[in-house]
Amino acid sequence: MVNLFTPLNIKNKKLKNRVVLPPLVRFSMVEKDGYVTEGLLEWYKDVAEGGTGLIIVEASCVAEDGKLRDNQIGIWDDKFVEGLSKVAKIGKQYDVPMLIQIHHAGFKEEIATVSEEILDRILNQFVDAFRRAKKAGFDGIEIHGAHTYLLSQLNSRLWNTREDKYGGTFEKRMFFTKELIERTRDLFDEDFILGYRMGGNEPTLEDGIEIAKYLEKVGVDVIHVSSGVPDPEKKQLVKVDVPEDFEYDWVVYLGVEIKKHVDVPVIGVRNIKTEEQASALIENEMLDLVAIGRGMIARPNWVQFAKKEYFKRTGKLVD
Repeated sequence: MVNLFTPLNIKNKKLKNRVVLPPLVRFSMVEKDGYVTEGLLEWYKDVAEGGTGLIIVEASCVAEDGKLRDNQIGIWDDKFVEGLSKVAKIGKQYDVPMLIQIHHAGFKEEIATVSEEILDRILNQFVDAFRRAKKAGFDGIEIHGAHTYLLSQLNSRLWNTREDKYGGTFEKRMFFTKELIERTRDLFDEDFILGYRMGGNEPTLEDGIEIAKYLEKVGVDVIHVSSGVPDPEKKQLVKVDVPEDFEYDWVVYLGVEIKKHVDVPVIGVRNIKTEEQASALIENEMLDLVAIGRGMIARPNWVQFAKKEYFKRTGKLVD
């Protein structure tokens, strides 16, 4: 039976277990210049050394004017490749596949008012960033398409009311993503993974399922389900109805339901804290991978701790 510590292959990359470090942006470890710091390298070293199955490196910005905060790592210029390659080498050193999340924060004004020319330019910046990520030595890329950032704004039928190539129908709302994948397809051989962090409620679960199925169709290798954009009128997330007997966060429920509709591995995230919680999600085939965020900040060797907890609970030793 598959458990939390069962390996998983994605393409030619072997994950030693089902635990993922999600892309936690470590603002306190980064300066405003966007360069990788020694503190950031130490953080990823601690997590990799702790035995995590997959590391998704925090959001790296494709444009200096597309940051979510001033102190965020950059990938908008070749000058960042040297520092990013030091992060990627940590994954190789500890045999932990590493993806890097590629990100643009989007726009505070309505996405419908942003010119087509600006979106064309940002698409080019994403393409360039993908090539830098591979040059730096990462094992793959995660596109950030959740949390009200640019691609989330484009994907949402509540926010994207455009009537051009970037909006108007479902396929046009997904045009940016599809075009980005098409223009970088040469990068994604069997040793390079394409991931996508999506909003499972964009704005409803049904929309999320449609997006996930589309992502699989256009070549995404692993889907990371989180939350989408808020309702622009109510200024709050559109939560889904979760069955009373579901014991996890509602965002985890989005991932569990989306997994039923795709064949690629699905990562679930949010408020998964204990080994027992994580194990149940994997053993019951509700998810393929679980992301442990805050737990990793508190304990970078969370996996080693979880193995001890698993033994105490089941009496079974794991490597």
